[in-house]
Amino acid sequence: MPNTFLPVDQQLPLIRRGVEKVVPEEDLAVRLEQSRKTGTPLRVKYGIDPTAADVHLGHTVPLRKLRQFQELGHQAVIIIGNYTAMVGDPSGRDQTRARLTADQVEKNAQFYLGQVGKVIDLSLAEVHRNGDWFAGMTFAETLELTS
Repeated sequence: MPNTFLPVDQQLPLIRRGVEKVVPEEDLAVRLEQSRKTGTPLRVKYGIDPTAADVHLGHTVPLRKLRQFQELGHQAVIIIGNYTAMVGDPSGRDQTRARLTADQVEKNAQFYLGQVGKVIDLSLAEVHRNGDWFAGMTFAETLELTS
């Protein structure tokens, strides 16, 4: 298969554009070079919990960067946090995020994808739900993961 990826020294300036810092940039350069040598796109992931029915402006920054990776020939992967959205959020806020039903989360996820699709080319992206793997875990496996 012919190599279609730009050289790393042409990809990195595009990736750096609009961000303060790429951490660690040397690691990304190595991965981009390996991707170029093998003709295998990087898998660049973005996770989002559909806890509300809209994507806010803050989401557009990483989504635009993800789109940029797509335009460079890499694989965008969207992870919908359907299981984590149903748990609530004990993240240190004053109030725990309300728990949502599976139906509420899926409705929000569909709305999110409609909005995300305005930035990301969803026809070229992978979309997964974290419930696809969390649902099959036993309680013991969950405790082991969180330990």
